[in-house]
Amino acid sequence: MFSKVLIANRGEIAVRLVRALRDLGIASVAVHARDDASALHVQLADVAVALDATGPSAYLDIAALIGVAKAQGCDAVHPGYGFLSERSDFAQACADAGLVFIGPTPEQLVLCGDKARARALAAQCDVPVMPGSAGAVTLAQAQAFFAEQHAQGAGVMVKAIGGGGGRGMRAVLKAEELPEAHARCMSEAKAAFGIDGVYVERLMRNARHIEVQVLGDGQAVASLGERECTLQRRFQKLVEIAPSPLLPEALRAQVTQAALRMAKTVSYRGLGTFEFLVDAASATLPFVFIEANPRLQVEHTVTEAVTGLDLVQLQITVAAGQPLDALGVEADRAAPQRGFAVQCASTPRRSMCKATHGLRAARLRASTCHPARACASTRTATRASHPRRTTTRCLPS
Repeated sequence: MFSKVLIANRGEIAVRLVRALRDLGIASVAVHARDDASALHVQLADVAVALDATGPSAYLDIAALIGVAKAQGCDAVHPGYGFLSERSDFAQACADAGLVFIGPTPEQLVLCGDKARARALAAQCDVPVMPGSAGAVTLAQAQAFFAEQHAQGAGVMVKAIGGGGGRGMRAVLKAEELPEAHARCMSEAKAAFGIDGVYVERLMRNARHIEVQVLGDGQAVASLGERECTLQRRFQKLVEIAPSPLLPEALRAQVTQAALRMAKTVSYRGLGTFEFLVDAASATLPFVFIEANPRLQVEHTVTEAVTGLDLVQLQITVAAGQPLDALGVEADRAAPQRGFAVQCASTPRRSMCKATHGLRAARLRASTCHPARACASTRTATRASHPRRTTTRCLPS
C-alpha cells in the first residue's frame, strides 16, 4: 500500500480524497493556489504545499505538481476529477518520475480521450454504435453525412473528438443549421480541450442515457452497477439515479456485459464509466455505445449509496496492486445493489435554476421506485463555480 499520496486537485473532490486516504492509513499531501490558502482541503490534509500561481492554472502545472510530490516523498498521485485527471501526459510524467498515477494507464487515457478510437474499440468488441464518421470531419464531410441521415428521417450529432462534459456538442435537424454547429463545436472543443476536431453520428431520438461504472485491476474487470442520467439540460446532467428504474433486466444485462467486454479487451485499470444511449422500444438498435470516461466521476456517490462500496478506496487499492478478488469484488459481474439513490445538481445560473427548481422536494413515485422505508440525504456545497449536488438514498421495505 502507498505511504503518502499527493492530491492534485482542490474543492469537494480533494476533501473526499483526504478522507479516503485517512481511512486507509495513508498520509495526504494537498496543494493549493495562492488564492486557495484557506480552502477546506488545505486544512484537512496532513501536509499542504502552496503553488506559485493563482486560479485554476495552478492545478494544471504538471512540472510543479510532480516537483511537490517528489519533494514530499509521495509514492503516488491522485488527480481527482477535472483538471489533469484525463491527461495522458500527466499520467506518463508521473510514471517517468517513479510515481503511481491513481487512474488508468497513459495508453488507456489516450484511447478513451479519442471518441472515434473508443467507437472503434466498441465495434471490435461487437458492441453496437450509432452510424457515424471514423474520425474528425470537415464541414463538407459533415454535410454529406447529414444528407445520408436526413434521407432516412434522422438528424445528426456533432461532437468533439476529445473531452467531455457536454462541451463541443450540437444536435442538428436542419441542413442550414450544420455550418454554425460545426464551427461552434470546433471552437468550443479547441477552447476546452485543446483539440478542435469534431466527428458526426446519427442522432438517436427519445433515448435514455445509461452509464456503467467499471472497476478493473489490469486483468479482471467488474461492474459496480449502472446509473441513469437521462434528465439533462444543454448536455449537462441534472439528475443521476442508481440503478436505472426503467431499464428492462434483459437490456440491463446486455449493456453491462458490453461495458465489461470493452474494459476487459484493453485490460482496464482503475475506475471508468462506459456510457450508452438506450432505446428499449427499438427492435433493431436497443442500445449503442457513445463514450468512455477514464476517471472517477462527480456522481460516484450514488453508486456508493446503493452498493455500500467506497469507490475511491477501491480506486486507490487497485492502483496499489490489489486484485479485485482480494477486495471482495467479483469479476465479470455486477455488484449487488440495494434500493435507489438519486443525485440532483443545481447551479446559480438562472437558466439552469429554472430546470432544477423544486427537485430537492420531489418525491419518488411508487411506480418508479420501491416503497421507501428510509431516506438519508447528504448535501455538499463545492466552490461557487461548481454545481451543488444533493444525494438521497431510498431503501426498499
